[in-house]
Amino acid sequence: MFKLGYNTNGFANHSLLSAVDIIGSLGYDSIAITVDHHALNPWNKNLDDQIRQLKDKLDHYGMSSIVETGARFLLDPWTKHEPTLISPDPEKRKIRIQFIEKCLDMAAFLQSDAVSIWSGKKSETVPPSRAWEWLVSGCGGLSQKAADRGVYIGFEPEPGMFVENMAHYSQLKEAVNHDCFRLTLDIGHAFLTEKSVSETVRKFRSDIVNMHLEDMKKDKHAHLFFGEGSLDFTHIFQVVEDIGYNGQVNIELSRHSHNAPEAARKAIQIIKALKTG
Repeated sequence: MFKLGYNTNGFANHSLLSAVDIIGSLGYDSIAITVDHHALNPWNKNLDDQIRQLKDKLDHYGMSSIVETGARFLLDPWTKHEPTLISPDPEKRKIRIQFIEKCLDMAAFLQSDAVSIWSGKKSETVPPSRAWEWLVSGCGGLSQKAADRGVYIGFEPEPGMFVENMAHYSQLKEAVNHDCFRLTLDIGHAFLTEKSVSETVRKFRSDIVNMHLEDMKKDKHAHLFFGEGSLDFTHIFQVVEDIGYNGQVNIELSRHSHNAPEAARKAIQIIKALKTG
């Protein structure tokens, strides 16, 4: 049975430790920690204290964890999600790599299952072949650093990014060729980019180290609350059970921070009812 969790990017108006308390007390089994200005910021002088306090809370609630690197404006206050592994400026690519390395260090301390990353968008000034070269090199180096720390890289294909679907992921996996390079599968993203969510789950069963969960409509990349989209969660959960997946499935409602505690409360009630219904 998979571990149901919640992503802290849906608690943007809470302190990290308050978010953990709420998520843990609601009965979630795991937590996806999006590193951000207020949450394990590697440049925060109080980082060591915060990460020790976080580890104590995770142990208290018995929650597994994933470290997520998708904060919108942490590395560049002007441009969402920049810099990336395929940014034109090599110094900026280095910033992203160093950031992910710091996240790997934190994940090792927290005994997290994986650090979740993505490609980012390709600049129009960059030829696809160069972007591919930078991405493969970056992911390869990070995968080895992950192995050194006993952590997986969970790579997430995302609509609109350079690697946006499972065909792209498969090509990247083959090129990186490292056992610690695995998959973060977002169910909503797969609904948008693939012919069948259930077949995607089955096909990539051995790659998945992290899953994201939200509802989605077929024509728009927007993370919706359960029941507001078109996904058949009863069927999806049956497939996840069929493949024997016992890792984390973390709810990602990054635009629900204005009502985070109630959204998290309703979400776990709905998902538990679907799992047992």
